[in-house]
Formats: sequence, C-alpha cells, structure tokens
Amino acid sequence: MSEKPVRIGIIGAGANTRTRHIPGFRAIPAVEIVGVVNRTPASGARVAKECEIPKVFPHWRAVIDDPAVDAVCIGTWPDMHCEITCAALEAGKHVLTEARMARNAAEAHRMHAVALARPGVTAHIVPSPFGLVQDRFVRQLIEQGFIGDLREVVVLGADSVFWDYTEPLHWRQDARISGFNVLALGILHETLSRWIPPTTRVFAQSNCFERQRPIPNEPGMVEVTVPDSVQIVTLIDGGARGLYHISGITLLGPEKQIHLYGSRGTIKYLIAPEEKLLCGRAGDKEMRYLEIPAEQRGGWRVEAEFVASVRGQDKIHYTDFATGVRYMEFTEAVARSAALDLPVDLPLKNLA
Repeated sequence: MSEKPVRIGIIGAGANTRTRHIPGFRAIPAVEIVGVVNRTPASGARVAKECEIPKVFPHWRAVIDDPAVDAVCIGTWPDMHCEITCAALEAGKHVLTEARMARNAAEAHRMHAVALARPGVTAHIVPSPFGLVQDRFVRQLIEQGFIGDLREVVVLGADSVFWDYTEPLHWRQDARISGFNVLALGILHETLSRWIPPTTRVFAQSNCFERQRPIPNEPGMVEVTVPDSVQIVTLIDGGARGLYHISGITLLGPEKQIHLYGSRGTIKYLIAPEEKLLCGRAGDKEMRYLEIPAEQRGGWRVEAEFVASVRGQDKIHYTDFATGVRYMEFTEAVARSAALDLPVDLPLKNLA
C-alpha cells in the first residue's frame, strides 16, 4: 500500500531547517517540500536554489493559503511562532514548529488552545535533541530503581558562548525575539523533565554582566535584554530539590550536564563537549561509563514522527504542545522569580 502524500511548506529556513528538517523530510517516502519563504525574497531564493525547492513564497501567509500545502515547518525566530502556528492550525494545516515554543507562557497557552480545538490536526514542537539517544535507557534505569528515591537534580549549562562582549547582539539576547527563555535553560529543562516528576516551585536570581553589545551590521551599541547568568533552586513533586546554573559568560565552565541523585545511586548525563552517560551506586569507588545496548538506543526521528502523526500512523512522542506549555511556564516562572526576588509556584497563575 502506498503512503498518503504529505506536502510541506517551509516558513523560515535557518540552519536547523536546512541541515535537519529538509533532509529529514526528503528521506520519507511520498513527502514533498512544496516551497519556502524566508526573511527576505533574496534569502528565500538562495535557500530554494541550495535545497532544490521548486517554489519561493512571497510571505508566510501565502504558504498557509496555498491549497497545495498540507503541513508547515516553522523555522523562524520565536517571536513569530505563535502567530504563524495559530494561523496555520486554524487553516487546517499540520504544524511542526521549531523550539522554543514561543516567547512566553501566554503565547504557548494560546497555541495549545488553538491546537486542542482542532484534534485532527497535528501540532508538534521540535524537541530538545539532548538525551534522545539515552532516553529509553535512562527511563528504564529509573523505573528499575537504580537511583532509588530521587533526592536532588543538578542542571549545568555554563559556558563562554557570550563571554566576548565585542561580538554583536545575538537574537537569543534580545527579549523581544527570544522571550523569557535564557540561553540553554528551556532545552535542558525539557530534557530533564522526561526523567523526573513535575517542578512545583522555582526561586531564581539572574544578572546581565555585559549590558551592551554592538548592533548587528550597524554602528553603535544596543542594550542586552536577556540575562547572561542565572541560578535557580527548585522544588520537585515528591520532595526532591533541583539546582540550575545557566550562564553564557563562564570561562572554562562545566558546559552542559544533567545529574540525578537518589537514595541508592547516581546518574550523570554529560552533553558537551561529548555525550556520555555515567552511573554509580552505594559501594562503588567511582562513577563508570554506561554503554547503551543497540536495541535501547534512541535518536533523532523528528520529521518521521511528525509525518507519521499527520498520516494517523503514530502519536507525537517528543514534544507535543502540552509538554511545550509546561516548559514555557517553567522558563517564565524563572524570569518572574528573578524579577520579584521571590519563589514562584507552578503551574503559573495570572497569565497576561
């Protein structure tokens, strides 16, 4: 039996779209990339030529209005995710949107509400790529009681990516585009959340040590509106505690890591500079590296999972809109707590 054809329009063709999504879709039988629109007609034409896409759309709304398009892949900056996603879903188009889901929890809730009103339309967020290989194995270890009762988690995302203040402002440092998320906070928390109960409270502090940056492609300086250093303590459902260190100005820092500490053992997932899984239990003299059996290894299946959901063959495993709302509430709670110098409970209240 031949597969149901799925025709996809690309809205925003950044690096992830060009290197992952477009090749990923092309590897699936009966999937066609109809056309692309980018920030400018010229950049759209370059992407179309580079990726051999037959059509360049003049505006993202033209993609949604085209009856030849069944689904859209949204690779724009986060400030456009909510508007484009809602318009696409309301038009009956399936949506795969790049992470982060939106700029804030209110936008995320709006997107989720529109998706819930159209249960036959797939709404999918590009998941955190961290831990996809290790996820099934780590879940199994936890379910088998390897660490015992969860007591503490540590999340590290501290490097020097924004240490050089002579570099122009990056979009991740502009709250108008990026929203409340700080650096790798959202992507790391999403990864951790696959393995632990929900976070119920956060207490955060933040600072921006380099408050001005050069304006990209222009003379002059501009204010940095996203912190470059955040520390968070959390309360997790069931009583465990969490500690986060997120920074872009930490010279020779610990990079990205997630630690799970329990009553019987410890699991450490090291992400950068190389993905490794370590574990240890009471009585061990040191942590040991774990080799994941081939049959338990996961991986990147984002495009295949999206198309399978569109075809009604499978559900979304990583990451649906309900999951996106939860991590968007977490990142906003961190921002609120740092601004108020007070703990903030989850789920969030008073969504503006």
